[in-house]
Amino acid sequence: MSEPVRLSLPLGKSQLANLKAGQEVRLTGPCYTMRDAGHARALEALEQTGELPFGLAGQTLFYAGPTPAAAGRPLGSVGPTTASRMDFATPQLMRAGIAACIGKGKRNQAVIDACVENGAVYFAAVGGIAALLAKHVTASETVAWDDLGTEALRRIMLDDFPVFVAVDTAGRDLYRAIENGEGI
Repeated sequence: MSEPVRLSLPLGKSQLANLKAGQEVRLTGPCYTMRDAGHARALEALEQTGELPFGLAGQTLFYAGPTPAAAGRPLGSVGPTTASRMDFATPQLMRAGIAACIGKGKRNQAVIDACVENGAVYFAAVGGIAALLAKHVTASETVAWDDLGTEALRRIMLDDFPVFVAVDTAGRDLYRAIENGEGI
């Protein structure tokens, strides 16, 4: 088994282009959490202004609803949300500049196509280990939409956060490859 690829956020297009579906990656740096309601608001802002709000262009979105600080950490837990819930917004957000996203589970074909068209990547994080994943978060702050509670837009700092490349910039999809018995 090869060593994980270690990357610093935000990610550049050349870094993204070198990733391959199935690779284990460790992410360090700023990331933004946002779920369904936040995606709807981000789309509204995009439609009104023509650009992503709050400096999100070039950033990575983590589909998560973190819990408040606990156990001496900035977050008690932070686990991936089922990514398909954000499929309604992801292609448009990638076209506007989102570089990568983190969630769990398969994506629809429109999201896979958006990864190819925009040189973006979908990372999968392991579900069910939210308290363990929180140990890889060193800071957290609410950026916007505090009224959404756990769905507010938050900026978190990751430290060696474990993910896998689920969809790469060539459209290779780890989930479908496994379903089809293909090797990646």
